Amino acid sequence: MNNNWHYLHGEPSLSGRLKAEPEHFVVREDLGFVPSGDGEHIFLHIRKRGQNTQWVARDLARLAGVAQRDVTWAGLKDRHAVTEQWFGVHLPGKEMPDFSSLENDDVQILAIARHHKKLKTGALKGNHFELTLTGLQGEGCLDARLAAIRDRGVPNYFGEQRFGHNGGNIDQARAMFGGKRIKDRNKRSMYLSAARSYLFNLAVSHRLAAGLGEQLLAGDCVMLAGSQSFFTLNDDNPLDDALRARFASGDIRLSAPLWGRGRLPAEDEAGELEQAALANMQELQQGLEANGLKQERRALLLKPEQLNWQREADRLRLSFWLPAGSYATSLVREVIKETESHENTGE
Repeated sequence: MNNNWHYLHGEPSLSGRLKAEPEHFVVREDLGFVPSGDGEHIFLHIRKRGQNTQWVARDLARLAGVAQRDVTWAGLKDRHAVTEQWFGVHLPGKEMPDFSSLENDDVQILAIARHHKKLKTGALKGNHFELTLTGLQGEGCLDARLAAIRDRGVPNYFGEQRFGHNGGNIDQARAMFGGKRIKDRNKRSMYLSAARSYLFNLAVSHRLAAGLGEQLLAGDCVMLAGSQSFFTLNDDNPLDDALRARFASGDIRLSAPLWGRGRLPAEDEAGELEQAALANMQELQQGLEANGLKQERRALLLKPEQLNWQREADRLRLSFWLPAGSYATSLVREVIKETESHENTGE
């Protein structure tokens, strides 16, 4: 699997480690709303260290006396990390269970509240990150690089963990599209997501390699900041000074394709660029279309909010906020070349 994605700020000259210890990767979910205080869903805010999201969900189901499908979460979180995330337990007409036995040295309940709606996957505003990069080696103007990342952003790549070890999820997707039967619905979903994410990364990398990652082209699909809505720059929405001003202000953003059925919405020069990037990917494209996915878009660049940093000898401490669905590793890969691989989720 080709995963030599192009950089926005050039290949980093510094090397180092991410997540040498769980405390070096701290994630705090930002739901974007406060539980209502009543309803048939119980929300638990849980801090965990070295714990898999599904493990905690399994224990919550056992303590609540419900099926595992009745326990939900907004986003998967790292195991090798310290994370604070919300879980939802559907308990219509039942008293509050005693969840106290869930707690131990690695799991603490921070808050419990009722809510009137189910906690759905993706139902969060974003995540706060506090990262410590260790064992830094090499030379480079780190402050200038981080300032550029703060001001211009980074490629909005899906993280390597999406593709599995050595790209195994892409291989499984190809096998599935070739006729291999996958009974497990979760695995099917994972392989579809991996294939779609891979095509997105290819399109982004191709555009960056062409030096066109920060400028508008005829036929571009631009997204409204803070939403999934987009429109195409064409005769109905001509590329004029007003649109250039909106782009410069951040009101609209470049996007790349999340592949599926339907006509590619990018046109003219931008459409040709995306088609060239995916010219040899018909197997994955057709497989996604056959499985019912529709053409969607995702922002091409990711701009962190509240980015702060502090260098201490061979360590770098970073803190920032990212919107839901984006990856902290996309930012880290523009800062350092990692000396060790890791598993890491930022959704």
